[in-house]
Parts: sequence; C-alpha cells; structure tokens
Amino acid sequence: MSARLLQREVLPFLLSLATLAIVALLFDGVLHILDKVWIGRYLGIPGTLLIIGSFGYSLRKRKLIQSGQPVKLLRLHERMAWGGSLLVLVHAGIHFNSILGWLAVWAMLVNVASGLSGKYVLERARRRLEQARQRMQQRGLTPAELEDRLYWDSLTFDAVKRWRAVHFPITLAFAVLALAHIVAIFLFWGWK
Repeated sequence: MSARLLQREVLPFLLSLATLAIVALLFDGVLHILDKVWIGRYLGIPGTLLIIGSFGYSLRKRKLIQSGQPVKLLRLHERMAWGGSLLVLVHAGIHFNSILGWLAVWAMLVNVASGLSGKYVLERARRRLEQARQRMQQRGLTPAELEDRLYWDSLTFDAVKRWRAVHFPITLAFAVLALAHIVAIFLFWGWK
C-alpha cells in the first residue's frame, strides 16, 4: 500500500470513524460528569430525525424529488448522517439495557462505515480514471483511441459505483432495527 493511498484514503476513513467514536464518548462522559445522563436518553430523537433528513440525497438521486443540487445534497447527507449518528451514539451511551437498541446501533455503525467506504473508494476510482484520461490525452490519442483504451477502466468505475447496491441493504437493516427499537420503546415505556 503506497503512502499516498494511506494518507489520502485510509487515514481519512479511519479518522472519520475514530472522531465519531471519540466525540460520542466525550459527549457522553460530559453528561455523566455533569449528572445530566437523562439528556442522552432524548438525543436519540434529534439523531434519528437528522438521519431521516439525510435521505434527501437518496430521494433526489432516485428522482423522487426534483429540488436540490445532487452534490450539495450529498455533502449535506454526509454531515447530517454523521451528526445524527453521533447523537444516537450518545443516546446509546454505555448503557446495555436494550439488545434491540444495541443491534440498531451496530447496524448504524456498519452503515456509517459502508457509507464512508463507498465515499473514498468511489472518489479514488473517479480520480484514477480521470488521471488515466489526462495522461492519454497528453499523448495525443484521438477521442476514439481514448475511448478504446479507457473501456476497461470505465467498466471498473461503473462497478465501483454499484457499491450502493451493498449500502442500501445495510441501510435497510439499520432502518428496520431502529424502527423496531422505537416501537419497543413506545410499547414498554412507563407512561404513568
């Protein structure tokens, strides 16, 4: 593994995940120190709303909504999903009293890792395809020759773009577990 690959793709991926975990632990720790643990219980609600709001990008991509620029919606999706995941992690805290809730948290973390993986792998494939195109253009290849030479690279890029076919079922599993957790909370809540 080259140093550039490590620096440009692997470290940002690991730092994103580590930052999420560290900030969640610090936030939860502060709540414990201030004896305000009860606040964490309610952070699941805005966290879930942020995650749901982040689906605007997916809706736009599938043309279910027409408004918004896809690139801006993608960046908003990333930020909202990260922030929502942070709040859900603080909500989960270090409390192990709900198996269903913890399954949802683990599914959420796998989903976050999947999203970050796709982001960095897709960007790497896009960058490599563009670099190959520029090198060949500098050699003076005609557009037809360029197309022939980049055929396999473009197929690889298209295959990488299909990463979403993996991300979607992971997202669905997370959504089902989170919904089951929410329903269970309403069923077993001490409403008195």
